[in-house]
Amino acid sequence: MTDTALPDDAAPSTEGGDRVTPILFAVAIFTSAALVFVVQPMVTKLVLPMLGGSPSVWNTAMVFFQTALLAGYGYAHLLQRLTSMRAQMATHLVLLLLAALFLPLKINGVLGDPDPSAPIGWLLATLALSVGAPFAVLSATAPLLQAWYARVRVGHADGRNPYVLYAASNLGSFLALLAYPLILEPLMTLSGQRVSWSGGYAAFMLMVVALAVVAWRRGQIGGAPVARLETSAPIPWREKIILVLLAAAPSSLMLGVTAHLATDVASAPFLWVIPLALYLLTFVIAFQDRPWIPLPITLVVAAAVSLACIAFTAFRTGDWILMFGLHLGAFFLLALMCHQRLAARRPPPDRLTEFYLLMSLGGVVGGAFTALLAPVLFNGVWEYPLVLVLAGLARPMNKAPIKNWEVYLFVGAVLATGLPPLLSAAAQADWGFGWWLNNNVSDNMAGLTQFIMLAPILAGFILRDRTPAFVIIAAGIALSTAYIARGYEAAFTDRSFFGVMKIGVTEDPRLGGQVNILMHGTTLHGAQPRNPAFACMPTLYYAPASPIGQTTQMLQLRRPALKIGVVGQGSGAMAGYKRAADEMKFFEIDPMVDRLSRDPQWFSFISGCADGPIETVLGDARLTMARETAGTYDLLLIDAFSSDSVPTHLLTVEAIEGYLKLLKPDGVVILHLSNRNLDITLPAAAAAQALGAANLHQLYQESPLAPDMAEASTEALILSPTDEGLAEFRGQAQWRTLAETDVRPWTDDYVNLFGSLWRHFRR
Repeated sequence: MTDTALPDDAAPSTEGGDRVTPILFAVAIFTSAALVFVVQPMVTKLVLPMLGGSPSVWNTAMVFFQTALLAGYGYAHLLQRLTSMRAQMATHLVLLLLAALFLPLKINGVLGDPDPSAPIGWLLATLALSVGAPFAVLSATAPLLQAWYARVRVGHADGRNPYVLYAASNLGSFLALLAYPLILEPLMTLSGQRVSWSGGYAAFMLMVVALAVVAWRRGQIGGAPVARLETSAPIPWREKIILVLLAAAPSSLMLGVTAHLATDVASAPFLWVIPLALYLLTFVIAFQDRPWIPLPITLVVAAAVSLACIAFTAFRTGDWILMFGLHLGAFFLLALMCHQRLAARRPPPDRLTEFYLLMSLGGVVGGAFTALLAPVLFNGVWEYPLVLVLAGLARPMNKAPIKNWEVYLFVGAVLATGLPPLLSAAAQADWGFGWWLNNNVSDNMAGLTQFIMLAPILAGFILRDRTPAFVIIAAGIALSTAYIARGYEAAFTDRSFFGVMKIGVTEDPRLGGQVNILMHGTTLHGAQPRNPAFACMPTLYYAPASPIGQTTQMLQLRRPALKIGVVGQGSGAMAGYKRAADEMKFFEIDPMVDRLSRDPQWFSFISGCADGPIETVLGDARLTMARETAGTYDLLLIDAFSSDSVPTHLLTVEAIEGYLKLLKPDGVVILHLSNRNLDITLPAAAAAQALGAANLHQLYQESPLAPDMAEASTEALILSPTDEGLAEFRGQAQWRTLAETDVRPWTDDYVNLFGSLWRHFRR
């Protein structure tokens, strides 16, 4: 660091004599950071129901917040052109007051409902109108106050390294994010959260006023121009690009790991904030004077954990908690490595705001690549393993001469990564011994692949300082495991804002041969045999023996003509139940699902099995069903999932009350509640009990005698506005009444997914 000159208008106290000013700066930065990061899950949760609860909502929102952060950092950088600190403080206070006009927090409805075919633009614009101004002004606080601190504390040791305040800023962000799912969300309604945040914003403005008053009285600011810090050499363009890329990789990984984990659980704040909190924690560690985890240790551990993570990324099986920890551990270590390399390259204090501007630009680049560009470039979620591999380029490069044993080890590792695809191809080909591989290897190809990958993982760890070799081995592991883990032979793959859709092909001899399967993420959303003898038989969750099939057939015995509404179209299997006199309508948010389910090339439930036309209404079901006529439906099926995650707004008290209003007096609602990771049955039952609705529960186990793709174990809750609606079901042993529960029902103002996850793991 260069020595700094004493500003003309500063008369600092003697070294160590002033304790109040550093504390005020630290508290103000801590508070602003907490407000900036607690508002992100809060606002995203407010807008989430309008887009079907898709995990992509959070990633797109993060791009907005990163862009607003960049705008705030740009404003802080430009404000340094004002030569008077008093003018800078006054300007910042005025902007804080103007931004307060957007409070209390709410979702601005000027743009109306989102168009499901183009939701990204609507979401970004709505967030900008709702929270853009206060967020951008608040986000400028960290670099702005650090720049002021460097000038106010000229002549003091702490003034030479204002970057330590960045650790305080990120510590405030980290604690606020942890508090949101653990304290704020379980204990406060969304309305209470909005009011509390607005109050925190007002308190922060008072802190800035207090900071200006104290600094003024101590003679640390005045009306005279502030002398600039000693000017250092400009940051070269090559260095700027490196800084941007080092910041981009952790940002991309954060969104990648969030989407990877949220796809199979829920798009919910408690899952959003964990990667974001770890991301901020890496800044806290990286910008400490004495980091808790030194860079040499980070480099060693990150090499081992990242290679193991890459080997398991393609496989969605195994112990869920172990996989959760592995992905978060790899993300944390790689982000820490990049941020420590970034911190080591930070410029002198006179370039502080420019450094933060470049770092923020990197965050936007990484986030935009993952959330906006990757869905256009890739038909699957390839960006996450891709950046896991490319992050290895941030490792320092060993330029010592390459040894022969290193070459042999590298070649052996690359060959080992190619072995699983070779074995898989041999098992499917007629090479004379394919029968042996089919009988002994194919059924456990995933486990065998993971075992074989131990060799390249070990080799990559040994060669971790040979950066190109390390990255090539990591890429080989990623490609090999992705090939083996592709699952059912994919005939079609495409991607939309709402997720990745695949159509797989498998064989089930007892269903006449080929079966087409619709997969959303890692969950089956429908299957149809292609043999005409079985093609119109609803399968999996919709099979005649399942709770959904039982209920539909029971109501068809009750009336010769039914009006049926289905939330969640899937492969269109429910259309297999439609009779000529029945009227059926699907409510689907993803236009791609509607297109695929109506294409006879893939599925013919709607186009070939239903007796009569079927309408599809595109958009979020809560919004579109609100336009339906009350008291007209005989049956409503609520079966909307994004992979295995839960659109919670479809299971709240208000949502269920809306379904019941659409029913005839003896109509029935079916809530499909099958879930691998969350207990969503008790909140749904609590909502039914709170509404006084008649309800029955069934947990159906698929028959071991049924064909593989014919049935699926299913959990369901049926409700009716009156006891008469469930009269025929009460005498059947498979249906039972759940006991009263003390679980708090979900509402539009309160959802506690963390509690649902906890109850599931306590079973």
